Amino acid sequence: MTQPRRILHIDMDAFFAAVELLRRPELTGKPIVIGGRGDPTQRGVVATASYEARKFGVHSAMPLRTAHKLCPDCVFLRVDYQEYSRVSRLIKDILRRFSPIMQDVGIDEAYLDATALEQSSEALASDIKRCIRDETGLTCSIGIAQNKRLAKIASDLQKPDGLASIGAGDLEAKIWPLPVRKVPGIGPKTEERLKQLSIITVGDLAAIPLERLLGLFGQSYGYFLYEAAHGIDERPLITHWEPKQRSRERTLQRDTSDWQTVAKMLAQLSRDVAQDLRDDGLRARTIGIKLRFANFETHTRDKTLTTATDSTELIRKAAFDCLGRIELKRPVRLLGVRAGALEKPDESENPTA
Repeated sequence: MTQPRRILHIDMDAFFAAVELLRRPELTGKPIVIGGRGDPTQRGVVATASYEARKFGVHSAMPLRTAHKLCPDCVFLRVDYQEYSRVSRLIKDILRRFSPIMQDVGIDEAYLDATALEQSSEALASDIKRCIRDETGLTCSIGIAQNKRLAKIASDLQKPDGLASIGAGDLEAKIWPLPVRKVPGIGPKTEERLKQLSIITVGDLAAIPLERLLGLFGQSYGYFLYEAAHGIDERPLITHWEPKQRSRERTLQRDTSDWQTVAKMLAQLSRDVAQDLRDDGLRARTIGIKLRFANFETHTRDKTLTTATDSTELIRKAAFDCLGRIELKRPVRLLGVRAGALEKPDESENPTA
């Protein structure tokens, strides 16, 4: 008889803000917003907010200026991805000690498969929480279920520092009363469309026949909504993946038509992307840019190289090649450089120096 799957979703609590509190304990209890350069008078978006800041309506992806209006007393800090990545690696190393079957799904979350482990799921989760707290000083919330989707929903039920389990018979009591937005994969647009159909909760969604969902949302998304509402998710944990691209982009603090400013930024972004490739032991065969004008009109251009490279000079030249194919007819708001078609050096027949 096949053993039921046991999946744990580990989600760090307000991760960026929590890491900053380790360095600035005097800010404990204060509303904290992490984003951009940490200056709410400049352009930028909220990367994360402490739970104290969230009480004022501040949330991720919100413009920093809006966050400042909602909570003028918030402490604004710049993003320090290098430090967050360092701490994230420590956490992922801890998780791998508990189970070799781990799916890394972001800087602050991961899935573990505990199906083959003798320890109970709740005891395992408690041990994981204790180890992370003892070794990093941080808290996490863990959801336990038979699949990834339900485990992710469960990890959000008792935040922060929570531990929640959803069993096979808990769907009606624990999942169906939740708003449809709590289902991973249902965004604000779908939420609004479902609301227009008087579908507010997951239970409302579960009551809709599959045929109607397929008619309303199409084959692929219709099946997704049906399975999500009924707690069905057969996706395996993906323990290894190959990166598809590396990219860097920057929004200017002020829109500019100055060629020298644009060129300087493009050169810096090219250097950053090249360094990211070298840090990760990768080379790219395709270089592209993204350029957004002040009116939000966005253009992309790509160039395929004859051989994969991690050379700053070659990446810079390719990026400027791409830029030359865009007419700079309006002030520039955002610029980005990306490297795609990635290869490991030993996979490339003619690697560049």
